Amino acid sequence: MEILVIGGTRYFGIHMVNSLLSNGHHVTIATRGKTADDFGNTVERIIFDRSNAESMKLLGNRHYDVAIDKIAYCSNDIRYALEVLDCDKYIYMSSTAVYDKKTMDTKECDYNGAERALIWCDRNDFSYREVKQQAENALCQKYANRNWTAVRYPVVLGTDDYTGRLLFYVAHIVKFIPMYIDNPDHQMSFIRSDEAGNFLSFIVDRDLKGAINGSACGTITLREIIQYTEKKTGAKAIISSDGEPAPYNGECSHRISIEKTQNLGFVFSHINDWIYELIEYYIERLQQTDCC
Repeated sequence: MEILVIGGTRYFGIHMVNSLLSNGHHVTIATRGKTADDFGNTVERIIFDRSNAESMKLLGNRHYDVAIDKIAYCSNDIRYALEVLDCDKYIYMSSTAVYDKKTMDTKECDYNGAERALIWCDRNDFSYREVKQQAENALCQKYANRNWTAVRYPVVLGTDDYTGRLLFYVAHIVKFIPMYIDNPDHQMSFIRSDEAGNFLSFIVDRDLKGAINGSACGTITLREIIQYTEKKTGAKAIISSDGEPAPYNGECSHRISIEKTQNLGFVFSHINDWIYELIEYYIERLQQTDCC
């Protein structure tokens, strides 16, 4: 298949492109050209500016079986893409942030963009949640006749994570830096970066329209992460209202349902199968840094 990837040179986008290539697809990546990649001559490239309407027209010069949009944030991003793209299927990288209230059984139907007021907006106009919601609102209301899928992930974790959010907790414990955590016992869903990429590759030739969740099986609390780090390092977390605010503050207890994903035949790993190894990776990395 002819696949256009908008983005794809960072984080789980790299896993996605590698999976697409290994499955025999012909891949074209469209980026600003500012992030180096290791794909070499295995992909074609388009250099463009997502924020420039004229530059976006570069994406409409040929037909693609599937377009995977990794970097759309808002309703205007959706509009600028779908007004120029000639593709049979459009996959939008959404987020579980669209859910106004996540529960311990958060299903795709808990957010329906067809029932919300659509506002054409740019990514800086509202909060992250609101702009991602507006992107889905646009798909549901203005592009309902297009074959599209909105993939919703929770926080993505992995050794290649550039955000440093899980590392924040490990580093603050190891270095005895006070941190403020408002939700240590809330259950949370995560997804591993390689599986996040592989699932996007998996659905390119599946008959799927609408929203779909992706997540590791199971949940974990920050207290479990903290206690494991303390056990492995002998350090003691300093949790204080005066400490540095932790990355996952504001999250409620939740579990992202992946029943729809499982019905497609894709199997996500259980979070316990890899989260503790990832914590150990960060501990070792911090120890190596301290030794240098």
